[in-house]
Amino acid sequence: MDFEYSPRVEQLRQRVREFMEDRILPVVPEWERDVAGGNPHPQCLEDLKAIAKSEGLWNLFLPALHDDEPGTRLANLEYAPLAEIMGRVMWASEAFNCSAPDTGNMEILHLFATPEQREQWLRPLLEGRIRSCFSMTEPDVASSDATNIQTTIRRDGDHYVVNGRKWFISGAAHPHCRVSIVMGVTDPNGEQHRRHSMILVPLDAPGVTVVRNVPVMNHYSPDGHCEILYRDVRVPATNLVHEEGAGFAIAQARLGPGRIHHCMRSIGQSELALELMCARAAERRTFGHYLHQHGTVAEWIARSRIEIDQARLLVLKAAWLIDRYGAKGAAREVSMIKALVPQVHTAVCDRAMQVFGAMGLSNDTPLALLWTWGRVLRLADGPDEVHLRTVAKQEMKAAAERRTTIGRWMSPGGGS
Repeated sequence: MDFEYSPRVEQLRQRVREFMEDRILPVVPEWERDVAGGNPHPQCLEDLKAIAKSEGLWNLFLPALHDDEPGTRLANLEYAPLAEIMGRVMWASEAFNCSAPDTGNMEILHLFATPEQREQWLRPLLEGRIRSCFSMTEPDVASSDATNIQTTIRRDGDHYVVNGRKWFISGAAHPHCRVSIVMGVTDPNGEQHRRHSMILVPLDAPGVTVVRNVPVMNHYSPDGHCEILYRDVRVPATNLVHEEGAGFAIAQARLGPGRIHHCMRSIGQSELALELMCARAAERRTFGHYLHQHGTVAEWIARSRIEIDQARLLVLKAAWLIDRYGAKGAAREVSMIKALVPQVHTAVCDRAMQVFGAMGLSNDTPLALLWTWGRVLRLADGPDEVHLRTVAKQEMKAAAERRTTIGRWMSPGGGS
């Protein structure tokens, strides 16, 4: 068992790290000023995208439009450590054209789109000329169970008509967002997991209304977590992704790698929080000692290191399983990391905020924002409880298969 990254990945890690330090960190104040001033997409970000593309740090998660084009696709295990580095700045992934929800949408289009759909939507996404969103979650049903989705996609001649209301649709407020992949019901009487389909809906289509950018934890994301109304939206039947009834299977294929990306970016933010905690603990004195010399703070630092490293190893294992066996073969581990990593993320950020005192609650450090995103991830892409339920079901299934062997340990005197 080898725990080292390959030379190729180490080289990419170094290049991404240098880009973050030399290019992105110096413009963070400019980005924050522009966004605070009402510009949701500062010019500095477009400049960074152009530089990243010219340096080959572009579409690292999916570098080729077609399998026969130049470039070798990075495996999930290879991309994961790069996502961790990008995650240290909340918006940095876009500079590399590796930001959610575009990565997942490009995965869908890469795997399931027709040549015409690829040309119309995937190519401009890969080139970074447009952004996209993914319309799945709804306000009127428990979206943790995707079979509850009520939005309808009804066939009408050469078109489909879309009706429904979605919310917490990430990226829909981005000024370059041009298309949404919408999940809805095409066959209400079909088998539970074959009722739903996905369709490409341009955001400028008649009947599409971005109602509002919903604040999350009292914070407005410039890209948005939007409520969108689809009212009698007519789109060509050729906009259907793959086939009718494939929506649920496509969603599952999309979410596996996406959760790896989310979790590794989250680990990057946890690492940043720990670094800030250590820096503060080394410079601040109370009651005659530096903070790290107090037992409680020393324990927080140690526990944070242990928890981050444990989480990273589990995420890398999940990435390895996806690469080897596909998303279905890694379902248990993907649920495990999705339930674990946000808990670690918020715990480390909370400790760092406590070490900083009141400053940790302010915008003078990124800690409050990092904590907010960790808390969001306990619901985004499925709440903790759903993932824990998945893990428990698989564990009970495995336990049932072991029962004949384990039974002797439960009989009188069996454990002696």
